[in-house]
Formats: sequence, C-alpha cells, structure tokens
Amino acid sequence: MVVPTRIFFTRGVGIHKDRLASFELALRKAGIEKFNLVYVSSIFPPNCRQIAPEEGLRHLKAGEIVHVVMAKNDTNEPNRLISAAIGLALPSDTTDYGYLSEHHAYGETGQITGEYAEDLAATMLATTLGIEFDPNQAWQEREQIYKASGKIFKTTHICQSAQGEKTGLWTTAIAAAVFIT
Repeated sequence: MVVPTRIFFTRGVGIHKDRLASFELALRKAGIEKFNLVYVSSIFPPNCRQIAPEEGLRHLKAGEIVHVVMAKNDTNEPNRLISAAIGLALPSDTTDYGYLSEHHAYGETGQITGEYAEDLAATMLATTLGIEFDPNQAWQEREQIYKASGKIFKTTHICQSAQGEKTGLWTTAIAAAVFIT
C-alpha cells in the first residue's frame, strides 16, 4: 500500500511552436519535467503534510514515477486567455482525507478559475462530512458555512493563467499537486 505522506503544489507556463514541447516547457517551469508523471484522482491522504516545492523536489529523483493531480490547458489562438487550477479542501481532523480538484478554463481569469477549483474541492469534502448547504448559494457564502461547521479546516487553490502567444505559438498552462511517498 502506497499512501503519500507529503505533497507540494506547483505551476508553470510553456510556449513553443509544437504543442508537446509547450507542455514540456510548462513542466520545466513547474520543476517536474524529469519525472514520469502518473495522473491520479482527487483524494488528499490522511496525515499528509504540505511542503514547499523546493523541499519536495529534493526528495524526488529523475525518472521516478510520481503521482500528481494535474490541471492543464493549452491554446495556439493568439491572446486567448487560458487557466488551470488545483483546489484543496482539508478536514479539521487530519486523520480524515481531504479533496483535491482540477479545473481548466478558457476566457476566465486566474482568480475565477482558482476559486472555482477551490469550491469544487470544498463541496466534495462538505458532502462527505454531512455538512448541509444550499448548492445554489455563491461560493463565498458556502465557504463561510463550511468553515463555520468546524469540520473543514482549510480551503485554498493554486492557479496558472496565461494568454495565448501573440503569433500563434502553443501556450500551455499547468497547475499540479505532487505527491511524495
């Protein structure tokens, strides 16, 4: 059984004439290009500790298989706004699991995409913890209900936004939660 004990969050943008190379450059900017990335779903493990990217990268070796939750978006349309975000919601009881969510969008600012991803993670956690709420309420109102319940400790997000390169080169934005076992 492999349960990660640490996690870090990172993001990056890459620009290149080739789509794949643009993605590679975004991974380089995020510092995770030298790993074999395996995409996983959205559970933040119990007792997992968030660390700084610099510390996390010191624990990983080139070629290692590394599990990530990743949001990715790309475009070759000049000036098109893109964004990619990871949301996080942690329970007050660290022996319980939390949620990560990924969201990517066109035409949204980083703030809007990030808050949406955060809302997704918090709503998934709230439903598993039995917190009653009106799903039609605005995120800020539900956020207050979630935190007032005493069951949700923290919500946050990391987001990368970018505008498509002006001459039509591929532009890729990524945000990632990187697990360390």
